[in-house]
This record gives sequence, C-alpha cells and structure tokens, in this order.
Amino acid sequence: MKRAIEKFGVAALRRLDPETAHGLALRALHTPLADLPGPVTSDRLRTRVAGLTLPNPIGLAAGFDKNATAIAPLSRTGFGWIEVGAATPLPQPGNPRPRLFRLSKDAAAINRFGFNNDGMQAIAARLAKRPDGVPVGLNLGANKNSANRAEDFARVLQHCAPFIDFATVNVSSPNTEKLRDLQGPMALAALLDGVMQVRGSVPVFLKIAPDLDDQDLADIAKVATDARISAIIATNTTLDRTGLHSGHAQEKGGLSGKPLFEKSTRVLAKLHDLTKVPLIGVGGISSAQDAYAKIRAGASAVQLYTGLVYGGLSLAATIARDLDVLLEQDGHPTLDSAVGTNVAHWL
Repeated sequence: MKRAIEKFGVAALRRLDPETAHGLALRALHTPLADLPGPVTSDRLRTRVAGLTLPNPIGLAAGFDKNATAIAPLSRTGFGWIEVGAATPLPQPGNPRPRLFRLSKDAAAINRFGFNNDGMQAIAARLAKRPDGVPVGLNLGANKNSANRAEDFARVLQHCAPFIDFATVNVSSPNTEKLRDLQGPMALAALLDGVMQVRGSVPVFLKIAPDLDDQDLADIAKVATDARISAIIATNTTLDRTGLHSGHAQEKGGLSGKPLFEKSTRVLAKLHDLTKVPLIGVGGISSAQDAYAKIRAGASAVQLYTGLVYGGLSLAATIARDLDVLLEQDGHPTLDSAVGTNVAHWL
C-alpha cells in the first residue's frame, strides 16, 4: 500500500517545481505515509569503511538533507549510512532560483544551489539531537564570500565534530566560484592539513569532481594518502553535457544522475589503481546493478541522490536487498570480497 502511495507521490511531485517538490518530500518523511522499513542488513551486506560499521553499503549523498532536518526518518528508509549538508560557517541563501532542474529524458538533474544552508550553528544543534542508528556524516563547505575558504572547512568541522560520525571535505562543487581550484595539489594539501588538525577522532573523507584528467587524479591520490584521508568520494556532479536530450540540458550547474554513471565509475576505477585509500562510489546509481558495478570497480560503499527523484525513497531499501542477491549469486560471502573485482573493465 505504501509503495503505491509513494509511486503516486513521486508522480505528483514531478509536476511541481523541483525545489518545491524537494521540500515537500522532506516534510513528507515526518508523516505516517512515509515508508520506513528500518536499515536493511545481512551478514553479506554488513561492512566496515573508514572505521565505521555500516548495516549495508548504500548511503544517502549530501544535498538531499542539507540542513539535517530529517535525519531520524531518513535513518529508517533503508540506507546504511547518511551524509547531510553541506554546512558552511555562516548561513547563506545560495544562488537565485530557479537553481534545480529535472532532465527527465536523461534520468538526470542539474543544480546550481551554491551551498544554500542554515549555517553550522543551526545544523550542529540538530545533529546533537539525532537519534542513535546508522552512521551520519556532514559535508563541509565554504561561504561564498569568505576571505579564507580553506579555513571555513576546519571551522565547520571543529564546531560539529562532537555530533557526527564522519566529515566530508567538499572541494568539488561547481557552483561556488573557484571552489574547484582547491583541488590543486598544493592548495588541497594545505586545506586538508588544517582540517586534520581539528578533526579529533572523526574520519575525514574527500569528495572530488569527475572532470579531472589522469594527472589531476594522481596528484589527488597522493595528497589524500599523505594527509591520511579516511576515504575518497568519487564523484560529485559534472560540467559535461555530452549526449543529453532534455530541455534544460544547457542550464549552468552540476549534472547528476544516469549520464554521470560511466564517467564517475571510470574515475573510481582509476583511483583504485592509484591509492589504497577506501573509495566511495557516487554518480548515476538507480539500481542494485549500478551499485554492484561501482563496488566491482573499486568502491567499498556507494551513495545516491538523484535516483531518488525518479525512484522514490524506497529505492535505498530495494537496492540493498537486490544487492544482497547479486552478491550471493556471484558467490561473495561478504561485500569486501567483491570490491575491485572488475576494475579492468573501466580502465
């Protein structure tokens, strides 16, 4: 019954402005209509990444719950772990609307939000009240008008560290001018040094862009290894518009969803050959087959977001259950035994 209601709700929301629909979807999580089966797990799906125990490897990517307002219900939708944010030191409105566009013909989306959020103080207060459950992390961002963006990441982490299980340094959003410049080796090393000095025992992840050449990836792999980063998230959204068919295809911003799948998976496989740092696969996941492909390309866990726009929030539980079947069919007793078993296909 709830699945039928969800299908109706997804169809109805797609008739609305995307950002309005997103807000309504978040609010719907707090109603009795929300399908909250709890974490999906099994001995095969349960895994450890960067010291975190995950009931399953399917994570919610940052951006869905920017302000940490729906952690409790989201932790019961079937995800094995959740990332909220991005949070910046000061609240900021982000870029002018419209700033989110559905590309339905491509099963994709373009956003240019620009780190709109309530700021680290409000977000930390909500994180402090979150219930026990699946691991929850925070995506760290920088204010648009900051005099020292690198310092912003450390400020947010220092303030929020007592309330999170991991933190992600996000230098890969295309929607804050010159933010991606911080992916250069010298700037990135300096930024990460500042973050690592204040992290305490919090694992720190690094989220990178898909629009990097081989030398960029080699540099990032070395910097991440030297900085003792706990995991690399590959990847954020892309600026590439190749092969799109939808009316909003040329809107400015970062493209996510199905068209990103191959590009992001190739980056993932290349990183697997470049570093022993655990990898998180993101980009274009809408089925268990997609998640499994990322895992076999080198990911120890995965994240999704845009797939929920088209598949609804029950997608997380469905992918986890179906992934369990795929692992069993291929004779994998644990998730770890499948990681990196098909890297060569993507190189």
